[in-house]
Amino acid sequence: MPDAADRASEHEEALRAMALKRVLSVPTARGRNDCIDCGEEIPEARRAADPSTVTCIDCQRDRERPAR
Repeated sequence: MPDAADRASEHEEALRAMALKRVLSVPTARGRNDCIDCGEEIPEARRAADPSTVTCIDCQRDRERPAR
């Protein structure tokens, strides 16, 4: 026979599962057609590879390059 702690734990687990399902059902952010850094058009191949991209490959490379 489950006690109050068991029921509370089961309830919390169910709430977490519902919350996770809700979060995972939200569509990902859409990217842009133009780079937010330089304004140039982001090539279709890059947008297809990463639909949420907001920078062109050159600007993204600059962002990821370590500062000197």
